[in-house]
Amino acid sequence: MAVRGIVFADDPILRKKSKKVKHFGEDLQALINDMVETMHAANGAGLAAPQIGVLERVIVVQLPEDEEDPQGGQLFALCNPQIVRANGEEKGDEGCLCLPGYVGEVKRATSVIVKAQDRRGKKVRIKAEGFLARVFQHEADHLDGILYIDRVESPDKIRRIVPPAEEESEDTQTEVPL
Repeated sequence: MAVRGIVFADDPILRKKSKKVKHFGEDLQALINDMVETMHAANGAGLAAPQIGVLERVIVVQLPEDEEDPQGGQLFALCNPQIVRANGEEKGDEGCLCLPGYVGEVKRATSVIVKAQDRRGKKVRIKAEGFLARVFQHEADHLDGILYIDRVESPDKIRRIVPPAEEESEDTQTEVPL
């Protein structure tokens, strides 16, 4: 396993559509393991293969453990994910490992059903609500070359997040629109 480099939003690979996973061998297992390690090292809730420069339809998702959420802490490694049902709608802030230091307000479904294959090729269906549903939608978008900034209603809905050390500086604003 290895931590791989995350590509940034200006990299053209992030705008390409990923290829369907057809082989579930050792190379795919190594990719998934590396993605999980990379996601953890970057303190992310999810990661799509294009974010590390690989155009395959693979995502990994893991929310922090939460006693009140049975899916909190559960690791999802999904190949060829499709959102087959989406219900509700809410606005919420999203960030991305490919665009560090910024968040934007994005409308997403409040619950989804995801159809996919697990890391061994077995078909799975996952029902997700709230933040988990948002993360699945965000990562699935990456597989089609869509970034969250494409879904923001207007540029003033994107703002810079300033690390706590910078907040203490007198001349630094805490939020800077793009």
